[in-house]
Amino acid sequence: MMSSLKRFLIGKPLKSTELGEQKLNKLKALAILSSDALSSVAYGTEQILLVLVAFGTIAFWYSLPIALGVLILLIALILSYRQIIYSYPKGGGAYVVSKSNLGENAGLIAGGSLLVDYILTVAVSVSAGTDAITSAFPGLHDYTVIIAIVLVICITILNLRGLTESASVLAYPVYLFVLALIVLIAVGLFKIATGHAPASGHAPIGTAVSGVTLFLLLRAFASGCSALTGVEAISNAIPNFKDPAPKNAAMTLVMMGGILAVLFSGITILAYWYAITPKIEETVVSQIAAEIFGRNFMYYFIQGATALILVLAANTGFSAFPLLAYNLAANKYMPRMYLMRGDRLGYSNGIITLGLGSIVLIIAFKGQTEQLIPLYAVGVFIPFTLSQTGMTLKWLREKPAGWVAKMITNLLGAIITFTVLSILFLTKFGQVWSVLVFLPIIVFIFHRIRKHYDDVGEQLRIDAIGKATAIEGNVVIVPVAGITKVVEQSINYAESIGDRVFAVYVAFDREDEIRMKKKWEQWKPDIRLITVFTAYRSLTRPLFKLIDTIDVKAKEKHHTVTVLIPQFIPKKNWHNILHNQSSILLRTYLLYKKDVVVATVPYHFWK
Repeated sequence: MMSSLKRFLIGKPLKSTELGEQKLNKLKALAILSSDALSSVAYGTEQILLVLVAFGTIAFWYSLPIALGVLILLIALILSYRQIIYSYPKGGGAYVVSKSNLGENAGLIAGGSLLVDYILTVAVSVSAGTDAITSAFPGLHDYTVIIAIVLVICITILNLRGLTESASVLAYPVYLFVLALIVLIAVGLFKIATGHAPASGHAPIGTAVSGVTLFLLLRAFASGCSALTGVEAISNAIPNFKDPAPKNAAMTLVMMGGILAVLFSGITILAYWYAITPKIEETVVSQIAAEIFGRNFMYYFIQGATALILVLAANTGFSAFPLLAYNLAANKYMPRMYLMRGDRLGYSNGIITLGLGSIVLIIAFKGQTEQLIPLYAVGVFIPFTLSQTGMTLKWLREKPAGWVAKMITNLLGAIITFTVLSILFLTKFGQVWSVLVFLPIIVFIFHRIRKHYDDVGEQLRIDAIGKATAIEGNVVIVPVAGITKVVEQSINYAESIGDRVFAVYVAFDREDEIRMKKKWEQWKPDIRLITVFTAYRSLTRPLFKLIDTIDVKAKEKHHTVTVLIPQFIPKKNWHNILHNQSSILLRTYLLYKKDVVVATVPYHFWK
């Protein structure tokens, strides 16, 4: 039943030879890898206004120069990440760049920060998408968390079905959103140009506002930089592109930057002109659409497209997180399970981990987007800063042709992103201080995982030191609960692999012990039966002591000890709860005991 359900939800397994068919062209890649960056348009302007609203709508004109600053930073990042794509065509983005040029810990900080950031990407995107849904249908406000969790589960299943299949589905909503916002911006600007939009609602540019400080403007700028989240995703996912992968990835990055610049600028201008004030119960984009079109078909079309893109923006995380986890696992900083491809040739373990992590965040923060965005922004700008700094050092060290221009581009990117990061910490420390706690913990965990794998490699390596002890014989111990077909099969197998075979019976009373000895003598007199009496009705404790005693004596003769555990397998799984599962406890204990081989002889029932 589980297999059928899996086949229904995820699809039939793909052959390894079909991996090439799972690569993305530029249009599909733009949809699946740029959805996070493009969707941030829906809340980037709103984050700026949320800071400025403390001084009333008169301060909203500051959103225009602040947005210009965000666009300058966007250009710097696009140029910088374009160079990263060509310099590191195998992907890995900030993690690989930082590790290669700044050292191991810098790379792990970038990698750990991005892993958390991709989880936040899913949580923020889905929460923002849920906000768009509840803005259009206020009656759903009480079900925000439930809606968000259901959406995450749906996107997780979609990604488990494979890269090209999810890209084919997600491309339409992304381009629908771009079309919807272009129509909104075009109609809004047309109304402004023709005088059909109110000109008295907003304060003129340059209006003096008392109380506005540089600190407040920097805080608004840092909040607006949330519109740049997701820019780095393409550099992490270069292996997902069709050949020539670096060229296609670079072109996709430039396309994404251009679309993002147009949409962000347009929404900011409209929000200023129409004097849109942020509200808890309604998003800025929703208010703009209502002002321009009213609550008609176009309004619901824009809200529907916005909700879709915000929810599906989570797919950027689902595309980039598994590849980053793969790179970390390949360097032994994460469990090896993240190296494995699933039935549909995607890195399923990374996809499932991301889905579960985002659900935990949504529940913890009750689906409140504004509580997640500061952490989200910090998680982006730490690797931004490290990657730009790493690229600057790379050009200084290698000095290839045209290195000066490349170095200046990355240096400017490093300075700007470090400035934004500093502003975020200074202005939102109360919301982002946890980064200073969990990042060192994550890096520590990375080091512990790497140490474990190094230790395992050292212990498994075949060399002249510590050669495996020669095995000169095998002593087989068979725990028995009576004389049955299961025991008979186990004893027969034990005789085929062992030099000496001992059957062990644990008795809870003396009469039972005597009866078992008599039956055994009549049935298998050539196999020695060791009976152990216990007055405390403990099956495993006396058995463990006996095995320890035999193990010590076997070592003296260079013999290995094998404990052969008989076990019958019911036809139906639920039948297991009707039987004693002491064999599981016995196996668990013995697996962690040195120099004892544990084996199971199954006996399958047919009804």
